[in-house]
Amino acid sequence: MTRILPFLFCLALLSSCGTTRSGKVIDQGEASWYGPGFHGNQTANGEIYDQNKLTAAHRTLPFNTVVRVVNLNNGKRVDVRINDRGPYARGRIIDLSRAAADKIDMINSGVAPVRLILVSSEDPIRTRGPGNINREEFTIQLASFNSRSDAEAYSNQIRNSRVVNARVDNRTVYRVYFGRYRSTDAAQRDLNRLKRRGHEGYVRQIQN
Repeated sequence: MTRILPFLFCLALLSSCGTTRSGKVIDQGEASWYGPGFHGNQTANGEIYDQNKLTAAHRTLPFNTVVRVVNLNNGKRVDVRINDRGPYARGRIIDLSRAAADKIDMINSGVAPVRLILVSSEDPIRTRGPGNINREEFTIQLASFNSRSDAEAYSNQIRNSRVVNARVDNRTVYRVYFGRYRSTDAAQRDLNRLKRRGHEGYVRQIQN
């Protein structure tokens, strides 16, 4: 028994390495916000962006992760759900909806220094560290269908494409993806080739 307990303790430590738990600080940097120009457009997870809801865009956090955003200028905070990708401006770590930005009083300033604290996530969140570095990865989304058979029929026309299930507004959709890339430039080159063959699509980031 004395030998088993240390082993189990070490195993527990190993299994938790690199995984951020609720209440832990995820990141710190600048937040920005986006509103009227994007209101009603589709977000990266397929929802319709509503600037009046408490949502946000993040480059790597899994969709539906909830984070607490603390404005370091005034101490105000707001909980937001991740449903979009971005921001891609240097130094920015999160892009808030207009409603979320209003909650922490950063509408007028446009940007603010913030701290991100994990509230909840459906998936483990990997932290940066030796041997465990989050690398941004991209793919090409070609189409989205309500029927798996329709998605597979379309995918069969494009070699090396794949069908992936997703939940959008409490319903299942079937998306057709092509390729995995370490940069948007590489993905865009393949997308241009696909467009010349008559296929439409766009480059999107793969959620971690």
